[in-house]
Amino acid sequence: TMPPRSRSRGARSRSPARSPAKSATKPKRAAKSAKTEKKKGLGSGTAKYSIILPVYNERENLPIMMHLLSTCLAPHPLSDFHVVIVEDNSPDGTRDVARQLQESYGRDFISVLERPGKLGLGTAYMAALSLVHSEYTILMDSDLSHHPKFIPTMIKKMTDKGCDVVTGTRYRDGGGVAGWDMKRKIMSKGANFIADFLLNPGVSDLTGSFRLYKTSVLKEIFPQIQSKGYVFQMEVMVRIVDAGYKVEEVGISFVDRIYGESKLGAGEVIGYLKGLMKLFLTT
Repeated sequence: TMPPRSRSRGARSRSPARSPAKSATKPKRAAKSAKTEKKKGLGSGTAKYSIILPVYNERENLPIMMHLLSTCLAPHPLSDFHVVIVEDNSPDGTRDVARQLQESYGRDFISVLERPGKLGLGTAYMAALSLVHSEYTILMDSDLSHHPKFIPTMIKKMTDKGCDVVTGTRYRDGGGVAGWDMKRKIMSKGANFIADFLLNPGVSDLTGSFRLYKTSVLKEIFPQIQSKGYVFQMEVMVRIVDAGYKVEEVGISFVDRIYGESKLGAGEVIGYLKGLMKLFLTT
């Protein structure tokens, strides 16, 4: 056995014997590089939370929203989050702003899903959700009415309560509204009262759209959704409750937009009432 030991030591001491070991690490480096590239892609699955932001004519608001997101998510590391901006070819140049933000913050933090035109809020969420693989998904507005400072509170609530969904509410637990006139407040309260009376969803703010979901729950429920526009979020919550999932609430402050125009018009109100009656008859 002595000669083999001698050859083994000799082989380790000679520089040519170290070359194969060096070259053996190259495939690992290549694999690591490929993995890094994969992380940058939409729906890479490297982040724990996906934040889906549908945008249309939000060129002034989007940079502020991204700044707030990048600074308000503590104590969680920023690497836990990935923002998916769904851009519907806004005429005000929001798409160019989204691309610039992606370059500024990095593709590990922001993906931009570009669509050919305004295809609706519900389809925007569905398109983004089909491409993400995070454990949790946050849906929120990009017009600054939903402040990211409430996201850590939502995450803590989900962790503490072991629930499937945490929804922001303007009407309970210290929630409120700022910047609305009396007409808008009456419309919102009335919409929630009618929805609560007809559907009995068990949540205080059925028309709200700032929510944290387990992604698996959303992916199970989304194929059942038939509504569009503002009714979309309402139907999602109704079907989640009907399916027996656990929902908790967190009080939020809803602030009316500063820049841009509200997309809530007569058409949306009529569509809401039609969708509400459809849900009442079918759920």
